[in-house]
Amino acid sequence: MKGAFKDDRKATYLNAEGADRPLISPIADEVLTRARLYRLGRLRQQLMARDIGALLLYDPVNIRYAFDCSNMQVWTSHNPMRYALIFATGPAIMFEFKSCEHLNDGLPGIDEVRTAIPYMFMARGDKAQLFIEDWAAEIADLVQEHGGGNRRIAADKLDKPAIEGLESRGLRVEDGTEIAELARSIKSADELELMRWTIRVCEAGMARIYEHSHPGATERELWAHLHFENARSGGDWLETKLLTAGPNTNPWYKECGDRVVQMGEMISFDTDMIGPYGYCADLSRSWTCGYTPMTDLQKRLYATALEQINHNIELLQPGMEFAEFNAKSWQIPAQHVNYRYSLAAHGVGMADEWPVIPLHVDFDHRAMGGRFEPGMVICIESLIGEAGSESIKLETQVLVTETGHERLDSFPWEDV
Repeated sequence: MKGAFKDDRKATYLNAEGADRPLISPIADEVLTRARLYRLGRLRQQLMARDIGALLLYDPVNIRYAFDCSNMQVWTSHNPMRYALIFATGPAIMFEFKSCEHLNDGLPGIDEVRTAIPYMFMARGDKAQLFIEDWAAEIADLVQEHGGGNRRIAADKLDKPAIEGLESRGLRVEDGTEIAELARSIKSADELELMRWTIRVCEAGMARIYEHSHPGATERELWAHLHFENARSGGDWLETKLLTAGPNTNPWYKECGDRVVQMGEMISFDTDMIGPYGYCADLSRSWTCGYTPMTDLQKRLYATALEQINHNIELLQPGMEFAEFNAKSWQIPAQHVNYRYSLAAHGVGMADEWPVIPLHVDFDHRAMGGRFEPGMVICIESLIGEAGSESIKLETQVLVTETGHERLDSFPWEDV
């Protein structure tokens, strides 16, 4: 392994065979098969509970959840070229980008693969309406054949002309985002095994960042180490570019740039990593460049952030209402309020998910209702800064169990 770790606890997160090899998943095929079928079943349960005949999905994360087909996910997040149609009591059909149909071979939840009919302007220009008509006619015919007389269809993302095309053929189009979010919120034991592996890969990437946290590196160079570990170990992408150092950490949300990191500066980051099997590892850590001892100010800010994390983790219990969590949550001191993070906790699965619980100063009558349930995975967040300081960003991923909670990540906090 190149370089030398100041903290041997972090060195253990690199591949046991050394830093020169990717991590190879030990997960058995049957675990993945069970997870796939569980997820598809969750979507159908939501449909049947609402008496909706079919679910039309365009969001590539929702398609991945339903079928585990991952073709061009980033590109199709802004180019609606492929979609899925899932019937509550009928077949599950994948409409794949032309010439990519074979990429769905062997996936257990897909009953039929068809070639998609893209209708977006980029692909069809001034003839887009003609393709909308063909697309809507095919969907309507399938609902007629497999919907059992139920003309209600839910969709997660549709353009207005597409909705009008379906409605003109007698379909009632409803929102499918809530269906997908609620289905995704409860993880099976097999899903959790997949998520734990993504976290393992992420923590290896974090260790790689730590290994290279020396003066002279740029923020972009440090961030690239997480990309590298994720890509070579079977992961997908990073949702953000949140790694900054020193004065760039406050205010938060600056993206990493070409600034050279200086000795003793705080390096703070948020992984937002979509890793192997499509699961998200959303973890945040902060430490000093060059492994220098923290200054008194850095120690105080870090200890405050860690206090928030530990307090709010201990609150997580099955059955607790979000409003009760808010009422009992850690209260941010006045000097940090203007530099706060906007939320205290959020769900996570194949991406950041429902629910989102605002920090107590932002929690009002518009905050969402609900309760924690066993099988939810919740990210507990902290961002602590003050006037003229750096920011400390910490985040951990926690499973709500039948009896309480369990942290899923274990990458060490700093000693303060």
